[in-house]
Amino acid sequence: MSFDAIVLGAGAAGLMCALRAGQRGRKVLLLDHADKVGKKILISGGGRCNFTNTGSGPHAFLSANPHFCKSALARYTQHDFIALVDRHGIAWHEKTLGQLFCDGSARQIVAMLLAECAAAGVDVRAAHRITGVEKADRFRVSTDHGDFDAASIVLATGGLSIPKMGATGFAHDVCRRFGLKITQTRPALVPLTLKVPEISGVSLEVVARCGKTSFREAMLFTHRGLSGPAILQVSSYWQPGQEIAIDLLPDVGDAVQFVKERRHARPKAELRTLLAEVLPQRLATVLAETGTETLNDWRVVPTGTEGYAKAEVTVGGVDTDGLSSRTMEARKVPGLYVIGEAVDVTGWLGGYNFQWAWSSGWAAGEAV
Repeated sequence: MSFDAIVLGAGAAGLMCALRAGQRGRKVLLLDHADKVGKKILISGGGRCNFTNTGSGPHAFLSANPHFCKSALARYTQHDFIALVDRHGIAWHEKTLGQLFCDGSARQIVAMLLAECAAAGVDVRAAHRITGVEKADRFRVSTDHGDFDAASIVLATGGLSIPKMGATGFAHDVCRRFGLKITQTRPALVPLTLKVPEISGVSLEVVARCGKTSFREAMLFTHRGLSGPAILQVSSYWQPGQEIAIDLLPDVGDAVQFVKERRHARPKAELRTLLAEVLPQRLATVLAETGTETLNDWRVVPTGTEGYAKAEVTVGGVDTDGLSSRTMEARKVPGLYVIGEAVDVTGWLGGYNFQWAWSSGWAAGEAV
């Protein structure tokens, strides 16, 4: 069967690309190896889908080329996606730090995207395992349900994170075969492993810093190390062997001075009692034994991360030098496009990676 464009991967980026190309009158086939589309959308945000962020912009993305994401993000913005959500009557709310979630279920976002695909005449097929991608004069996609050909092909199969959801290196492998470079990949937005006090489950707001980048959000002690939004954020910047600095008392400018003042006011109180005024009790008990000098600048060197199994995204991917920032087309392979997480563009936690999926998908959908 022949199409104008075949989109491989029916996640956020693939769905957006397919619907936009269909709206432009293109004959589009959207394939996915899973039994249903949008699996990562469905589990995101605790099932409510943190679908974008009001503060989305180039500053919130990591890439070997920090300018690459600017074009796509400017041409399809968070406001454009919010308008789409509103048109479909999906109720949403803003949580902290500009994060937008559905009031109901992430299923509403998938249903919206599928409705847009249907209206645009996109042929959506799930449970199609792709066995080959080749190019002569046109692209040929082989699957366990037969072969298809098209003038253009879009790789939207994601990165390496959460393999239990079906993530593979498929897009990277195809790109390598077509001569595109892949930058070094690593797990991102992922818990860090290290030996910490036995206080699993304790959470508090901190400022976590890695190099010059810092985030003020919650941190969680786990059985294996540290997690929570602040740690997930800095994990994207962390390299093995690197130190991370954590301010456990960001609202207390000088922890040592604070303790002195509290001791003056309550001379008979134990240190752990004083610390429990501003820290979770179990943590206060542990820190009372180690002293207060490090409370504003606790230094740790993680032993590693919990890997792709627990990573929300992948840092690195298809080298942006080989792609057009306007269309996401491979410079040396006309008709081959790469979008979403497969590209070396990684967003912060909080809806930014979905916005990259919508923006990059739209850019390719405008071009195929």
